[in-house]
Amino acid sequence: MDALNVSIAFFFLVVGVCQVLRWLSKRLLSPGTHDCLAREFVGSFQLCMSCLELRMLMEVGPWSGGFGLDVVLTLFFLLSAVHGASFDGASANPTVSLQEFLLLESSLAVTVAKLLAQGVGAGTGWALTRLYWSWELTQLHFIQNLIAPECSSSIHTSLPLAASVEGSCSFLFHLVLLKVRQSHPLYRVPVLAVTVTFLTYTGSQSAAELWGGWRCSVPCLEGVCALIPGMLAALLLFQGNIPRLFQKNLLYSQKSKYRVPKAKVTAQVEGDKPQRKRKGGKSNSEPRA
Repeated sequence: MDALNVSIAFFFLVVGVCQVLRWLSKRLLSPGTHDCLAREFVGSFQLCMSCLELRMLMEVGPWSGGFGLDVVLTLFFLLSAVHGASFDGASANPTVSLQEFLLLESSLAVTVAKLLAQGVGAGTGWALTRLYWSWELTQLHFIQNLIAPECSSSIHTSLPLAASVEGSCSFLFHLVLLKVRQSHPLYRVPVLAVTVTFLTYTGSQSAAELWGGWRCSVPCLEGVCALIPGMLAALLLFQGNIPRLFQKNLLYSQKSKYRVPKAKVTAQVEGDKPQRKRKGGKSNSEPRA
């Protein structure tokens, strides 16, 4: 359990350092630079380091650390909730940034800036995590150092099946995200944390962990290619269209926003009849020549 305590201390340290970086960026940078670059960089940096350490615990922990998948998933849920509460509006996710672009919520320049900041943040997090592993503070890190240089995958099934599972997980995640994205954080954060934890468990049980399980660049690109179709399918199902590409709703009929109550229409019709009678009565009462 000493190895697990070291990892938990590492998580606290990462979140604390990232919170300090967010505070400094708010004070020193302009709002535009903070929103597009600094916030996404820090969020991706925090997410990458935490996920790499969690993946190490998931891969090495069961047969070397003496703890199982339940411990890792509990940590995953808690960290997901902490990330959702501390990200300060950052997506730290390329497919979420693309989704915002397709929803006309950000311009092309802002989206490209976010993607670049996320890539630099993830790369920096990967480099610092490798440096942290090289210190070999625990036996788990020593074993991770031995297997890290190998270009291997945690997938134990065919690539098409793994890609289909990853795409399905992406579809469900973005569908839930679209539903709760405008909700209060007290509701949105735990719902997304439960969703991500459930999908991570499902993906690990299906041996399809493309996003976090690859150590090679080419399979990682395959994982991204599996995530984007899932995001597009969720957006199309939720919206009925993709606003950036076309305005016409393909799935749902458009209803008028203004509906006249039937009672009001009936009252108007009934009110017209006496008026016509009065007009008729007036014409009959006129003296004839």
